[in-house]
Amino acid sequence: MEKSVFSSVAVVLPSLNPDEKLIKVVSELVEAGFEKIIIVNDGSDEDHAGPFEYAMSFSQCVVIDHGINKGKGRALKTAFEYILEKHPDLAGVVTIDGDGQHLTKDIITCSERMLESGEKVVLGCRNFDLPGIPARSVAGNKTTSRMFRLFGIKLSDTQTGLRAIPMIYLKRFCEISGERFEYETNMLLWMKRLGIEFVEQTIETVYEDDNVRSHYNAVKDSWRIFKVMFSFLISSCGRIFRFLLSSLGSTALDLLVFYFAVDLLMPKAANTATVYATVIARACSSFFNFNTNNALVFNNKDKYSKALARYYALCIPQTIVSAGFVTIINYLMQNSLPTLATIIKFIVDTCLFLISYQIQKRWVFAKKNKK
Repeated sequence: MEKSVFSSVAVVLPSLNPDEKLIKVVSELVEAGFEKIIIVNDGSDEDHAGPFEYAMSFSQCVVIDHGINKGKGRALKTAFEYILEKHPDLAGVVTIDGDGQHLTKDIITCSERMLESGEKVVLGCRNFDLPGIPARSVAGNKTTSRMFRLFGIKLSDTQTGLRAIPMIYLKRFCEISGERFEYETNMLLWMKRLGIEFVEQTIETVYEDDNVRSHYNAVKDSWRIFKVMFSFLISSCGRIFRFLLSSLGSTALDLLVFYFAVDLLMPKAANTATVYATVIARACSSFFNFNTNNALVFNNKDKYSKALARYYALCIPQTIVSAGFVTIINYLMQNSLPTLATIIKFIVDTCLFLISYQIQKRWVFAKKNKK
């Protein structure tokens, strides 16, 4: 194997509270011949300082200390920024995890393929159909893989940390949002938007002790990832379609809360159940809708509280109108079914949709005229 492979590709390794596995990974990388190994200590405590001290004993290794935990996304960007400043002539970088999941032979293979492919990112992908893989990893990956298909991205391993990235993309990747695990998801989404091609490289699947030392929080980090994907979907569309998507999400929440509220209240107060249920549902959905519209639809940069006050100055009368029409229609139809009441509410709110959009655009989130 040519020496240039090891001298032209930097290894990037973010780490939090590592154990002896990091020592093994570093030893194998140095032994293989990699000349630049950038390790980011992402706020590890003193009890886990040993592996970093070991790494610093090698001239090939640089350890960057965050001091406090900032997240994997920030650790990757810190390493990218360091490489852009100190080693701008490299061909690229290969990101890996420090827990031994990525074998040295696979790191070398992905690095080689990146050099051969020109300007393509190489993703080291695991086979999740093999036995012995933790159930949470299988479920999480298959779910996100299906969601990625909505964006036209066909990828078998959406959570891989083994990625060989050509140098020409490093500056762009530093500008992608996300500080924790969601950053790697954002990276894949932005590759699609920026027209950056990728290829998959099958790698060996390694899980020890059911991956119990992983810092990935199944609930918290999955929520971050799905939030990133929803935000990306909205930002990819024109404003009216972003408003539509925001409204659909709010409507789904609104109808769900309304259904359960009216189902609970109707047996006790048939004539007023829809009014109370509408208010409860709108209180929940409107706060979600405001924050989505404020940040993603209208990209409001003015004072948050001012926009919030205007929003509810519109929302409250709109809720009264909606509740009034739904109540009247239910009364005239002598309806006592929660399902039909929910359908009626959906039709009424759909009619109010375009009126609400124009008011929000021209008044609630109107941009200040700059003189």
